Amino acid sequence: MFKKILIANRGEIACRVIRTARRLGISTVAVYSDADRDGLHKEMADEAVHIGASPSAESYLLGERIIQACLDTGADAVHPGYGFLSENASFAEALAKAGITFIGPDPLAITVMGDKITSKKLAAEASVNTIPGHPEIIPDADEAVTVARGIGYPVMLKASAGGGGKGMRIAYDDDSCRQGFELATNEARSGFGDDRIFIEKFIEDPRHIEIQIIADRHGSVVYLGERECSIQRRHQKVIEEAPSSFLDQQTREAMGEQACRLAEAVGYVSAGTVEFVVDGKRNFYFLEMNTRLQVEHPVTEYVTGLDLVELMLKVAANEPLPLKQDEIEVNGWAIESRIYAEDPAHNFLPSVGRLTAFDPPKENESVRVDTGVYEGGEVSIYYDPMIAKLITHGADRNQAIGKMVDALDRFYIQGVGNNIRFLQAVLLHQRFKTGDISTHMVEDEFPDGYNPVSHPYSCPERLMAIMVVVHRVYICRAAKISGQMPGHAKVVDDQAVIVTEDRHIPVKATPVEGGHDVIIDEKRWRVESDWTIRDALFSGVVNDKPVTVEIEREGLLFRLTCQGSCFEGAVLSPLGAELSRHMLQKVPPDLSKYLLSPMPGLLVKVAVEPGQKVKEGEELAVVEAMKMENVLRAVQDGVVSLIHAEVGASLVVDQPIIEFESD
Repeated sequence: MFKKILIANRGEIACRVIRTARRLGISTVAVYSDADRDGLHKEMADEAVHIGASPSAESYLLGERIIQACLDTGADAVHPGYGFLSENASFAEALAKAGITFIGPDPLAITVMGDKITSKKLAAEASVNTIPGHPEIIPDADEAVTVARGIGYPVMLKASAGGGGKGMRIAYDDDSCRQGFELATNEARSGFGDDRIFIEKFIEDPRHIEIQIIADRHGSVVYLGERECSIQRRHQKVIEEAPSSFLDQQTREAMGEQACRLAEAVGYVSAGTVEFVVDGKRNFYFLEMNTRLQVEHPVTEYVTGLDLVELMLKVAANEPLPLKQDEIEVNGWAIESRIYAEDPAHNFLPSVGRLTAFDPPKENESVRVDTGVYEGGEVSIYYDPMIAKLITHGADRNQAIGKMVDALDRFYIQGVGNNIRFLQAVLLHQRFKTGDISTHMVEDEFPDGYNPVSHPYSCPERLMAIMVVVHRVYICRAAKISGQMPGHAKVVDDQAVIVTEDRHIPVKATPVEGGHDVIIDEKRWRVESDWTIRDALFSGVVNDKPVTVEIEREGLLFRLTCQGSCFEGAVLSPLGAELSRHMLQKVPPDLSKYLLSPMPGLLVKVAVEPGQKVKEGEELAVVEAMKMENVLRAVQDGVVSLIHAEVGASLVVDQPIIEFESD
C-alpha cells in the first residue's frame, strides 16, 4: 500500500479522500490555489503545497506543478478526485513517466471513454445499447442543423470532452440548434480546452440511471448496483439515490452486465461509472462512461457498506478486489442531496460570498455530510458552487426521504444563498415520493425556480404557534433589561395578533409547565422547547410532533422556514395590529430601464450597441458564472441608450450592464 498520496483536487472530495487515507494510515498532501489558501482540505492534510493563482487554469489544471509537488513531498501516488485532471490521459501518462502512481484507470481507457464519440463506437462493438445519433464531429452550425434534421428533432448537442452538464444544449428547431451549437462550443472550449461537438437523438422524459463498477488488474470486474440520478437542473444532478425505484431485477442485471462488458472491452482498472438513459419502458441506452469517482458515490457506499476510495487505493496498489459479484449485497436505501450556493427564487442563479454561518446536522449511522467548507470561509466565483453533500440512509425509500427532509431542516447556512428549501420541495413533491420522475421533473414542476414563501406549509398554525412563543421569549428578555420596558417584572399580555401580508390572526399564548399553550382559532397548540435567542434553529415538539424550524428576525418581522416552506409575519399587540392597517408601503425604485446582472460573474459578450432597437427575447449579453454561460435576453422591445459594463468586467449582483431609453 502507498505511504503518501497527493490529492490533486480541492473542496469536499479532497477532504473525503483524506478521511479514508487517514483511516488507512496513509499520509496525505494537499494542493491549493490562492483562493483556497484557507481551504479546509489544506488544513486536514498532513502537508500542503501552493500551486498557483485562483483560476483553475492557473493552478489545479497545471499537471506539471502537481507532479513537482509530488516530487518535492515524496508522494508516491496521486488521487485526482473528480473534475480538473481526473480524466486527463496526458496527466496520467506524465505521472507514470515520473514514477508516480495514478489512482485511476490507465491513460488508454481515459482517452477512449473520455471521448464520447469513440466511446459510443466501442460500446456498440461490445454489444452495449447505444442512442441513435451522428457519430462524427460537427464542424459548424450549418452542419449541425443538417445533421439534426436528419436525426429528427429534438436532439442533444454535446461536447465530446464534456461532463457535469457543461457543453450540452437541447435543440427543438433550427434556430435553437444554431444557438445551442455556439453556446456548447464556447462552454466546451473554456471548460475542457476541447470544442468538439457531436449530436444524438434526445430521448424525451428519460431517466438517468448509472452503474458503479470497479475493476482490478487481475481480471476481476464487478458492478455495485445502480444509482438513479434523474433529478437534474440544467443537466446538473441535484438529488441521487440508490437503488432506483424504477428498475426491475432483470433490467438491473442486464445493465450491470453491459457495464462490466464495456469495462472489459477497454481494459478498465479502478472505479468507474457507466451512465445510461432509460425510457418509460425500461429500454436503456449507453450515455457515457466517467473514468473517475463520481460526486454521488456515497449513496453506493451506504447501501453496499463499501468504501470506494479504499477500493481505488487497493486496486492502484495492484491488490486484487476483495469481493466477487455474488458477494455484493444492497441493503436499504440511500439518498444524496447536493447543497449549492445559489438562489432558487431567481432561477437558481449562483451565489458567492462568506459563509457567516455553517452548521450541518450531526452525523450518525444514517446521516452523512461531505463538505470542504467551514463557517467563515468563502464561496468563490472560480469553482463549482457546491457547498456540501448530505446523504441519508434508511431501511426503505420512504424512510430515507424522511430522514433527508429532517436533516435538511437541521442544516443551517447563512451568508450565501442556498437550495436547501428547494431540495425539500422536490423530496416532498408527489412525483418524487411516488417515483414518477425524469430528468425534466425540475423544469416541469419548478419552471421559474423556487421560492419557499410561495409554497405554504402543510400546517401553518403550527408555525404560527412557534412564532408566538419565539416572540414571547424576545419580549420576556426585553422586560428583564433595565430601562427597556416599564415594570421589569411585567411581561406582555397573553393576547396578540399575528399580522401577515393579507391576514390578521388573533392568538393567545400562556406559559405552562415545560412550554406554552397557544390558542389559534379556538384550537390549542402545546409548544415545548428549550429554544433561546442565541439559537438560529428552533427544535422542539408541537402537539407531540417533533419539529425543527429556521428562525429569522428582521425588526418586527419573523420568517420561519422548514420542509421547503416559509411563513412570514409579525406578532403585534391588538392595538399595534390595528394601527398597522394604516401604514404606507414603501415603493421600490423603478429599474425597468436597466439590464442588471442577475449574478456575480464575468461579462463575456455584449450583443448590442447604443442606439440599437431590440425585440423581446433578443440576446443582449452573456455572463459566465461558475463555468456556465448564461444568456441575458430582452424582456420587452426597446432602444439601447448606454452600455455600462465592458466585456471582461467582473460583475456583482444587480450591477447595470445596459440602459434603455425611457418611454
